[in-house]
Amino acid sequence: MRRLASYTLLLCPLGTMAQTVGADSVHSIQEVVVNGFHTPGNILSSSPVQTLSHADMERLGIIDMGDALKQFAGVQVKDYGGVGGMKTVNIRGLGAGHTGVIYDGVQVGDCQSGQVDLSRFTLDNVSLVSLQIGQDDNIYRSAKSFSYAGLINISTLHGSNNDRRNSLAATVRTGSYGLFSPSLLYHRQFSRLGISAYGSCERADGIYAFKLKNGNRTIHEHRNNSDIETWRGELNMDWQPGNHQTMIWKTYGFVSHRGLPGAVIYDNPYSAERLVDKNVFTQFAYENRFSRRVKLKAAAKWNYTWSRYSDVPAAGYKEDIYRQQETYLTATLWSAPMRGLHLSLAQDYARNHLSMTLAQAANPTRNSLWTALAASYHAGQFTINTSLLATNITEQTEQCRPSGGFHRLSPAFSLQWHCLEGLRFRLGYKDIFRTPTLNELYYTGVGNRHLHPEKSRQWNLGATYSHVFSRMIQLSLTADAYLGNVTDKIIAVPKMFYWQMMNAGKVRQIGLDLSANMEKRWNEGLSVSVTGSYSLLKATDRTDPADVYYGDQIAYTPRHSGAASILLHTSWADLGYNVLWMGERYSLGYAIPQNRMAGFADHSITLSKELRVFHQQLRIRFDLRNLGNKNYEIVRFYPMPGTNWRLSISWKGRGKVKR
Repeated sequence: MRRLASYTLLLCPLGTMAQTVGADSVHSIQEVVVNGFHTPGNILSSSPVQTLSHADMERLGIIDMGDALKQFAGVQVKDYGGVGGMKTVNIRGLGAGHTGVIYDGVQVGDCQSGQVDLSRFTLDNVSLVSLQIGQDDNIYRSAKSFSYAGLINISTLHGSNNDRRNSLAATVRTGSYGLFSPSLLYHRQFSRLGISAYGSCERADGIYAFKLKNGNRTIHEHRNNSDIETWRGELNMDWQPGNHQTMIWKTYGFVSHRGLPGAVIYDNPYSAERLVDKNVFTQFAYENRFSRRVKLKAAAKWNYTWSRYSDVPAAGYKEDIYRQQETYLTATLWSAPMRGLHLSLAQDYARNHLSMTLAQAANPTRNSLWTALAASYHAGQFTINTSLLATNITEQTEQCRPSGGFHRLSPAFSLQWHCLEGLRFRLGYKDIFRTPTLNELYYTGVGNRHLHPEKSRQWNLGATYSHVFSRMIQLSLTADAYLGNVTDKIIAVPKMFYWQMMNAGKVRQIGLDLSANMEKRWNEGLSVSVTGSYSLLKATDRTDPADVYYGDQIAYTPRHSGAASILLHTSWADLGYNVLWMGERYSLGYAIPQNRMAGFADHSITLSKELRVFHQQLRIRFDLRNLGNKNYEIVRFYPMPGTNWRLSISWKGRGKVKR
């Protein structure tokens, strides 16, 4: 039951740039200066923002969404290993449920588990990945996006409205563990209509050797039941019926068949657990820019997810099926009544229904209403953003009594002071809460319909600096110190013969996030870039002073973690080196030697070459991961792969200009 619950909590559906109508994204517009360098968005923002472009990920050899987010300060990614291993993100020790995901303006989430499996995303068609912590500068967004402590925004590649040519891009990737992954991206731009389509598939057997210390023994085995086969498809249409109107339609489909290798316990690597995921959603968005002072956008989404979990335990074959349906509506009105002042009013509604084949399943329906009022004011050297979010949630069930619903007001603000050339200070506060998931409320034998929301109060104080030296070297620095308190934290508490979800936790967070980037350019064909990030996080249990684990670091939260990279760009090829490191942490919230997990460092290199063949672009990239063949775990008893490689060949072509 506990293993089944751990996987069902991860079942989730998955869903353009900030300039598109539906995008609830951070500010990706960058300040251009005459020396050829641009001021990064993380320097200009009044709250912590971190971004990775498509070019950055290509040069660093980043191959999946989990690896991309590991580059950001303050982020911990739970990686269960392998090609198709599940990956969930945790920001500043808050838990995955406090992080929202937006995919091309589409709110991606799962009211069953409350978290997103990042392994479902491919990077072949992604133009930008950004992480926003705290209060966003962009107030022209949906009300639901205000309800998270942090936002991951994913923007995909699209053509330009000014380019009347057809464009076609194809990628073929192969590598260790039987990996084979082709993808195809097509875009056609007419006068006012843009059409794009994307399709990809991926398969791998996932079998890799590992060495794992289990107790006093060290075992040498191969990962089994770790195969994966996935199919993805997207269709996008962007139409401008007038100079001030935009309509966007997006349809997404995803199918995955994979094994769940499970934890290696008592020298036994065997697992027969299987997971099948199917997801489809469609969204229509409309924007009307009435004038320079007033604009409106609205969107409607329908989402359907089907999941099947199966296993062959000693008692015989077991199968559970989960179905989710979501209807989501949002509208945002933005206005600029006076110079420097911007206002927005957003209203969202969502209806979520979950059905399960479990015995005595509650099969709940949740109706959610979010209302957000936000303001942004810029005067001289100061910028202030503030918002107030009202959340009202009611529920119904087919069996048993439903919860009493959830109702709360959530304020937030951020302040930025541009005191000197290149130097800015920022202060932010956010009072937010996490609604219990449907699994936490109603999962058979584990759920508790009397749960209260998890409440979180977060403070952030930071400074940013950017300067160009001698027109050849740019240096950018950010530092953010933060303090947070989480009350009514939802945890699984052991009872006499079972486990049950309870509001039994309190957590205090004190941390520091640092990031630095230095780039030196000699000419267009020669440059070097050095990037680094470091996180110090003391996230301790503050539930009961009488408990033996009071004041201990919470589970799977390292005190120290970071990343560093060096990128060398030449006219001949690009060479990248990257290292990810994580300090020691504990698999349970009890800091004893038996629960200690050793720190590790993962080194990788990337070599890429771009060629021009008959006016077509061809890129060849080779990635080598875990150079030291390090044996390590991110999640206890889930061994990560040793040294492995990937080879990618990408081709981009354009048709003739339409006259």
